[in-house]
Amino acid sequence: MMTIFDKIKWILGVLMIFVLIITTNLIDKDNFTRVKDTVINIYEDRLIAKDLIFKISNKINVKEVAIISKNVDYFKKQKNNANKELDNLLLNFEQTNLTIEEAGVFNNLKSQINTLKKIEETNLNNNINSNKAYLNLIKQIEDSLINLSEIQVREGGRLMSVSKKALSTIELFTQIEIYFLVFLAIIVQLIIIYNPNKKLTSKKNN
Repeated sequence: MMTIFDKIKWILGVLMIFVLIITTNLIDKDNFTRVKDTVINIYEDRLIAKDLIFKISNKINVKEVAIISKNVDYFKKQKNNANKELDNLLLNFEQTNLTIEEAGVFNNLKSQINTLKKIEETNLNNNINSNKAYLNLIKQIEDSLINLSEIQVREGGRLMSVSKKALSTIELFTQIEIYFLVFLAIIVQLIIIYNPNKKLTSKKNN
């Protein structure tokens, strides 16, 4: 029959293991969450944003070709649909997780594109040959798109760095857990084996 002291030893041993499991699980959960969030952010806020920038750039390039080639048909029949598609792309980009720097560049881009559409509605409808201001504005838009694209690369790299650090932490704690479990197993065995009653009995016999 187990004595109260034996029960306390077993309870202490079980509690030590329980505390270790809970602690390591919480640490691992936090690190896995960081890795998961990083992967999601790279996809949703960087790869998708990069794709949107590419599509916006294509729309702007079509406008540039149309004005250089004096394509009257584009500005009379196609530009309205093209501008609606452009607005949708801008809206989708705005819904990604923008950094402070990115938001500033993006707001400037929207302003430039709005100005471009106003020129299309006024000057170009009357005289498609008045293209200097239009082409200058397209160059500014292209520069803004390049800036946004470079931000995606930098932010993607930063997120990858965060992910690597989290994975390194998980690996480190996994190794620590193994050593600590071995150490804890030895301590638990010593607690269970230790019996002060035997020492007292041996002293009395002597």
